[in-house]
Amino acid sequence: MAHSLIPKFWSDNKSGGDVFSSLHREIDRVFDQFHSNENWPLSALTSDNGKLAPRVNISETEKEIEVTAELPGVDEKEIDVSLTDDLLTIKGEKKSETEKTEKDFRVFECTYGSFERTMRLPCEVNNDKIDAKFKNGVLTITLPKSHSAKAKTKKIKVASK
Repeated sequence: MAHSLIPKFWSDNKSGGDVFSSLHREIDRVFDQFHSNENWPLSALTSDNGKLAPRVNISETEKEIEVTAELPGVDEKEIDVSLTDDLLTIKGEKKSETEKTEKDFRVFECTYGSFERTMRLPCEVNNDKIDAKFKNGVLTITLPKSHSAKAKTKKIKVASK
């Protein structure tokens, strides 16, 4: 019969495991709750390989591609949009500071976070006619397709059997 190398006074009688296993489960639970909380300041940003990335929607018509990104609380001046070949990059930084001073106390809160999201476009676009607008925390980028991209599109009729 194998004996545990963990001293008895470290055991957690409630779960039958050791104190460290119990602590590990509790820390996991706290982090799971933190990430599921929609009220934290950067909730519209998701984590992508350790970096914050804005949530985006991409739609495509015959004439254009439209990308919308949720950037609540971000200042328009802090947003950088670039297109390199067929890679569209949205990056920026969220900065928020609030200060409240009362008779006996002072509260100063800061929220900072940089974000970046790069996506490959499905076709060639007309670089000269790209339009980006930012309103109410939503960035909308309209990318008109190039003439060659439009010409390559072929409609295929689907027939029922």
